Amino acid sequence: MLEPAVFLDRDGTLIEDRHYLRAPEQVVLFPGAAEALRKLRDAGLKLFIVSNQSGVGRGYFTLREVESVNQHLEELLQNVGARFEKIYIAPEAPEQPSRGRKPSPQFLFDARDEFGVDLARSYMIGDKLIDLQCGWNAGVKRSILVRTGYGQAQERQSAAQLGSAIVVDTLVAGAEWILGDLKKP
Repeated sequence: MLEPAVFLDRDGTLIEDRHYLRAPEQVVLFPGAAEALRKLRDAGLKLFIVSNQSGVGRGYFTLREVESVNQHLEELLQNVGARFEKIYIAPEAPEQPSRGRKPSPQFLFDARDEFGVDLARSYMIGDKLIDLQCGWNAGVKRSILVRTGYGQAQERQSAAQLGSAIVVDTLVAGAEWILGDLKKP
């Protein structure tokens, strides 16, 4: 049986956006984020990160540095029982051809195929319009914009394009919205 999931952007959604984050010691989780992820997992949702990391394609840092940051993030989250099934990374710069760079839904399709995810019962959370578009392009139940990171500016600049998106202040509020939505018949 296919299971629902939550797909999350990383920088600006789950952790503070440090503008081309390259070192594990720069990782700062948003308050309450780890506990919110644990609650989502406890509710039976699979968790995935889907992240554009154009700094690799631009030559600012290496894929190994991205993996080191992600490993540190996973270690921080394991302490509260939150974990990701997989972290998908698009390392290409915006002008480079890319299979998975958001707003492409490819990584969500990959998760569907590899992990048995029911995209129609899943959610996408991010701080940019391209995150929401990624979810919409994959046919998720709902895309959620957080006002952290670039989200507040994105809400002002792209209000007409937000369509059916849910807009919340933080990842914690997004998780609470999803948990409430799961209880609806």
